[in-house]
Amino acid sequence: MPRERTFRTEAIVLRRSDFGEADRLLTLYSREYGKIRAIAKGARKPQSRKTGHVELFMRANYLLAQGRNLHIVTQAELVEPYAPLREDLVRATYAAYVTELLDKFAPDEEVNRTLYQLLTDALARFALTDNFLLAARHYELHLLTLVGFQPQLFRCVVSGATIVEEDQFFSVELGGLIAPGHERADRNVRPISAAAVKVLRYLQTRQWGAVESLQLRTALHRELENHLHAYLAFHLERQVKSAEFLQRLRNEAQLRDSSPIEPNS
Repeated sequence: MPRERTFRTEAIVLRRSDFGEADRLLTLYSREYGKIRAIAKGARKPQSRKTGHVELFMRANYLLAQGRNLHIVTQAELVEPYAPLREDLVRATYAAYVTELLDKFAPDEEVNRTLYQLLTDALARFALTDNFLLAARHYELHLLTLVGFQPQLFRCVVSGATIVEEDQFFSVELGGLIAPGHERADRNVRPISAAAVKVLRYLQTRQWGAVESLQLRTALHRELENHLHAYLAFHLERQVKSAEFLQRLRNEAQLRDSSPIEPNS
């Protein structure tokens, strides 16, 4: 939409970095204007009123002055801080994951209010839920739908035949499921269990309130994650940094849990 020289928008901080001695560069995802870039002058000064409003994941109302390359944050009013995301490393890393995915897929200055709502819902969810894996898979599938990369889970992408309830194949390159007998269409095809197909369909077609009580086996969670991470990496043409950090956190936790207990001396 056309903008005045100064304009207001509600937005969430996707990325931020230091600039100069006291400024902060921001990538914002806004409700009214999509992804925009701005500079918050003096935001790193202790006395600045902007300091607490331009941190990662903050949701605020911003008054911005339009610039050629960067807009300038002139005022900021907090809407939702999502405080638990800054108090727990795992919650913070999942929040970083969902914002990184949106940042990678969303074009600059393309308005998508449904995508903005998906992000706000996801941040609120990761601030509260302990079912991190399920919430991440639900977000991934709905994000992919909104940005035009929805995987086909109901028909074979080769033959067009309806997928039946049995083990199938998944093609990241062809964009969805391949029925048995057609798997040679993609030499990098991946086997996928009937249970994984069922859960992916359920997550793709329902809102969070309908799926949040699902309890899945660890092996099934791992299978879902492997397929969706491969699909995301293919379309992004790179791995997602925050996903790699999540995996490191998980590996370190497993090592701690499996460490032998030293006998008392």
